[in-house]
Amino acid sequence: MKSLTVFCGSSEGNELGHVRAAKKFGQIAASYGVEIVYGGSSTGLMGAIADGALNAGGKVTGIIPEDLMPREIAHQNLTQLISVKSMHERKMCMYERGHAFVALPGGIGTLEEFMEVLTWGAVGHHHKPCALYNVDHYYDPLKDLLEHMVEQGFLARTVKENIIIEDDPDLLLSKLIGIKEEN
Repeated sequence: MKSLTVFCGSSEGNELGHVRAAKKFGQIAASYGVEIVYGGSSTGLMGAIADGALNAGGKVTGIIPEDLMPREIAHQNLTQLISVKSMHERKMCMYERGHAFVALPGGIGTLEEFMEVLTWGAVGHHHKPCALYNVDHYYDPLKDLLEHMVEQGFLARTVKENIIIEDDPDLLLSKLIGIKEEN
């Protein structure tokens, strides 16, 4: 796996552990030689994951819509920063550049981005792995919701079971790399 698209918050959230976890995830990705593709911000978990990867000698590509540059504060030290016209273009560019997808803690934007690529996979538009980095049980409520959707007949069990959910970043990346090497 050459590159990993990461969805995460442009804010730090209320738990300092999330920032540390994002930075560590970036460092581990760099140690595996995996380029991070993300939303291009220097703030929040976005900035932490980029800084972690860059400080460990990794490559990071940021993709940011022009209208969000002032609010999200584009990271100026990336390997590559791509400015796009819209959120739709950002998501498409992130999708095209990533060999797999992972969501770290974040808000509705993070959730929307992850659900979109999960949906695209469910309907056969791609066969790229999708994962949740479950920092401090952040995604436990989502796991419960997905199970509820399966039980209610609105989600195929295979879709839920194909999501890699891990709280250990090294194990998560190892699984993603292993899947990509099998394909």
